[in-house]
Amino acid sequence: MTEQHDADLPSADSQQFGEPTDGATKSVNDSWKNRIAGVWNQAKVNLIQVLPVEQVAQTVVQWFSVSETEVAEILATVRAELPTTEALLIGKPQAGKSSIVRGLTGVSAEIVGQGFRPHTQHTQRYAYPSDDLPLFIFTDTVGLGDVKQNTQAIIQELVGDLQKSSRRARVLILTVKINDFATDTLRQITQELRQKYPEIPCLLVVTCLHEIYPPGTADHPAYPPEYEEVNRAFTAIKQAFSNLCDRSVLIDFTLEEDGYNPVFYGLEALRDTLAELLPEAEARAIYQLLDETAGEQLGNLYRDAGRRYILPFAIMAATLAAVPLPFTTMPVLTALQVSMVGLLGKLYGQILTPSQAGGVVSAIAGGFVAQAVARELIKFIPGFGSVIAASWAAAYTWALGEGACVYFGDLMGGKRPDPQKIQLVMQEAFQEAKERFKKIT
Repeated sequence: MTEQHDADLPSADSQQFGEPTDGATKSVNDSWKNRIAGVWNQAKVNLIQVLPVEQVAQTVVQWFSVSETEVAEILATVRAELPTTEALLIGKPQAGKSSIVRGLTGVSAEIVGQGFRPHTQHTQRYAYPSDDLPLFIFTDTVGLGDVKQNTQAIIQELVGDLQKSSRRARVLILTVKINDFATDTLRQITQELRQKYPEIPCLLVVTCLHEIYPPGTADHPAYPPEYEEVNRAFTAIKQAFSNLCDRSVLIDFTLEEDGYNPVFYGLEALRDTLAELLPEAEARAIYQLLDETAGEQLGNLYRDAGRRYILPFAIMAATLAAVPLPFTTMPVLTALQVSMVGLLGKLYGQILTPSQAGGVVSAIAGGFVAQAVARELIKFIPGFGSVIAASWAAAYTWALGEGACVYFGDLMGGKRPDPQKIQLVMQEAFQEAKERFKKIT
């Protein structure tokens, strides 16, 4: 048996002095490859028996899925801290009510149009940025000016809405086109609402200024417009609503294709005037929304809630990544991260299937895929490879969660997600999380 075994191996002489044939070399390489593959496959089978991928993935999702009750509690906590403003928009169609929503929220016209939902027979409602956590709730009266509409029925619906107890700040926003003087119905509605709820402030917003600009005017003048036509019409409308409105302001919010600059002419005046009528917290929220960092304050509120979900997933990712055999835990980690992204999507009002959540992971991960592979390869380093891999897995999962929050936050705000911004957020979160999770892995 010894002789036969020795005969199967290349001799020392042939290794040192002789040139083996190509066939012999290939045979030796194939032999070693087969042995390594056999050891690898057997080790993988043994590990999977101890740590079945499907079973662990399901168990992990069960452990760290947040129940409807817990979701409701988290949302309720954040909602209680939100300085929400309920704005009741009263005006005829095409009087600029949706444009006011666009100006105050920064959301596109298409998204605003889709956002309004029937509320009562004569009103529609739009919560920005979501029904769960709104900073603004816009209620829009529909059909005003239609002779077939029952004005008294509209008033009763609005009164019924305002009768509901609410801790939110409220304001009536009355919109009138600058060249519209048929305002009897609007005055009747405003008068009855003010009589019943004198504590709710009313803002008169006069819109569509460019429709009476002097002939040949191609753009907005410096604000406020010092055109005789505009001033005369504005004065007449203010007189028509005297003793009914607390403040009045001129605006002209157009679309980019209309060619007037700025698109939201008078936005700062609207912001300042509206802020004068609201409590301090709500006024501050409006200023923050219209600041260059418009979505940051709101985004931080959502991300604070989102981190309640991200942390346990990151910790579990570190635990699984510590398994010393490379690549065998990647399917489990992937399932874990997909589950996390799906849960974050739900927080932001996006209901995703697992395959859709996986698509989001692929879309936002970008260059981090290479880091995920490097995390697995480093396990070949004896002794400390798995410890490093564990901290990297936790940091990567955390960064992925932060990136998902930015992604969903952009969608919620009616914006196209910016890949570069998401990558930058993930890189910063990854570096910070690596240091944080070094201490626990």
